[in-house]
Amino acid sequence: MDTRPDTRTETRKGPRSVTAAEKKQAKEVSLSRIGRLFRAHRLQLTVVVAIIVASSIISMASPFLLREVIDVALPHQNLTLLVWLVAGMVAVAAVTSALGVVQTWISTRIGQLVMHRLRTDVFTHLQRQSIAFFTRTRTGEVQSRITNDIGGMQSVVTSTATSIASNLTTAVATAVAMAALSWQLSLVSLVVLPPAIHLSRRVARMRREITAQRQRELADLNVTVEEGLSVSGIQLAKTMGTGTALINRFTASSQRLIDLELRSELAGRWRMASMSIIFAAIPAVIYLSAGLPFSSGQLSIGTLVAFTSLQAGLFRPLMGLLGVGVSLTSSLALFARIFEYLDLPVEVDEPRHPVAVDPARVAGHLRFEDVTFAYPGSETAAVAGVSLDVPAGTSLALVGETGSGKSTLAALIARLYDPAAGRITIDGVDVRDLRLADLAAIVGVVSQETYLLHTTVRENLRYARPDATDEQIEQAARAAHIHDLIAALPDGYDTVVGSRGHRFSGGEKQRIAIARTLLRNPRILVLDEATSALDNETERAVQRAFDELARGRTTVTIAHRLSAVRDADQIAVVDHGRILESGTHETLVSEGGRYAALAL
Repeated sequence: MDTRPDTRTETRKGPRSVTAAEKKQAKEVSLSRIGRLFRAHRLQLTVVVAIIVASSIISMASPFLLREVIDVALPHQNLTLLVWLVAGMVAVAAVTSALGVVQTWISTRIGQLVMHRLRTDVFTHLQRQSIAFFTRTRTGEVQSRITNDIGGMQSVVTSTATSIASNLTTAVATAVAMAALSWQLSLVSLVVLPPAIHLSRRVARMRREITAQRQRELADLNVTVEEGLSVSGIQLAKTMGTGTALINRFTASSQRLIDLELRSELAGRWRMASMSIIFAAIPAVIYLSAGLPFSSGQLSIGTLVAFTSLQAGLFRPLMGLLGVGVSLTSSLALFARIFEYLDLPVEVDEPRHPVAVDPARVAGHLRFEDVTFAYPGSETAAVAGVSLDVPAGTSLALVGETGSGKSTLAALIARLYDPAAGRITIDGVDVRDLRLADLAAIVGVVSQETYLLHTTVRENLRYARPDATDEQIEQAARAAHIHDLIAALPDGYDTVVGSRGHRFSGGEKQRIAIARTLLRNPRILVLDEATSALDNETERAVQRAFDELARGRTTVTIAHRLSAVRDADQIAVVDHGRILESGTHETLVSEGGRYAALAL
């Protein structure tokens, strides 16, 4: 497959700078869009809010019960009233605790369902992205957004709505109860709100910027882990002697994370600590106010105690509301990163009006009709005006120098990309009009780089066809000339292949890939440089498997070694994305053109 350099994977010496686009996007995340994530759970949220309101109202009875204990029951030694009042206080605590458990269960479940939806939506949307997206995006970056960014949002998603409802309801109910006891003292208590709100907004802005930096640094750390601890990465590091450099890179990134975490935790801490001192001083001011001439004798001891109890209880929900505001604002940086992926356009998408086909009945007549394609960001066409006709059941070989466009043509058949002009048809149907699942069932691709999952041989083969029986799996392996080798393994088909299949040689992996493709039974087979990295003996073994695989199918073969394609029904010479000449081996040799020069 033709590759394009990824300019984002260079080794970094320091933290990545924040682009203007990232800053703009973080600012544009709307609370209404975040709110829409909870739309499907409106009924449950209504129940939670009702529980919170009921719990807050019930809890407000405790200060009034306390006032009656101090002002009535104890002075008059009314034991019966005292027992009822104490029992009421215990009942209030029991009911509010029970309601709290139910509310926590419902709200946590809602939050987890929202998290589940975010994770699956991002994963599903990324599955729909074209190969171009993954060639320009670091794998560690993608993983970080799904795990670190969504994980960082968990506390906000799980508890924000309920925290707002709970704290707001409690604060309002407490303020009403305080006003009922003494509106004068209430004014004294609430004078602290304006500076508290102002300071909280400043802290929120600070934490939002730090959160964005932290998540980018976590993504870079993930990239270092992905590049440095994969099997291929370890092999490269050991053979190039770059282990120390990788360690230094990881250490520097981790060190920057320490600084960002500290800044995140300490952002505005002194400001909020000042507010705590002010809130703590309010009771002293209340006691002072109660002793001043204008209020002297107007407040009973019970009222004063009940009021200070309420005032102390008001501090928690107010600070909770301010804290939720800080957390929500800082989390907008996380939502921005997730929504960025969810808003990615799908370059190769399902057709709006798909043509219904039965993959088993497809003949496999393949045509290129004046096809042109250029990679994103490239001004030069990788394929330009290509027209080819491959009748069903025949073979086409594409030959040419490296970078001539052969692999791009193969990618266009499988619709890893869409052409900018022209079309590719199978039995007369444009591949863009086929469902992606149908196209995948019709076109099978075996490339030079075989990817095996870190699981058993059996499950690697069954990946192509989940409903395949063990007998069908073994039959495919026999046809690919790999059954005997698998059967000789200690655990046979249940042997774990290891990361990316490194337990097997290149030729063995290729034959496993061939068996996997045989299970799918595609009508069109694309072999992209599938034997170029193999030695002669292994190539002969794999070629026998290819001959079995290609029998009765339309086959497109890309190879550097002309010995592997000379028997093709049609050979096309590709140069700079164009077809220079085409014909059989004998015809092309006799014409003395580019193919004849390659054959020398």
